[in-house]
Amino acid sequence: MSQIEKLLKAIKRNPRGVPWEDIDRVLKYYGFDCRHQGGSHYNYYHPELVEILTIPRRRPVKAVYVKKALELIGKLEEGKSDA
Repeated sequence: MSQIEKLLKAIKRNPRGVPWEDIDRVLKYYGFDCRHQGGSHYNYYHPELVEILTIPRRRPVKAVYVKKALELIGKLEEGKSDA
């Protein structure tokens, strides 16, 4: 099991108190592009998804943002298993 898979498993097990760096690392691993327009919020885009994920850069990241990120990752994994 790779480090990213272990990290994702730990995040799924407990979405509270996730460091911003960890969620950023996982999203980038799954192909999300991060754009920072200024301020404290970062926007994550993926070419296969319509949704845009906006996460404020606070430590730790609130669970609501982590759960949304996990939901989008789940959509990507479903798409790969259908192909």
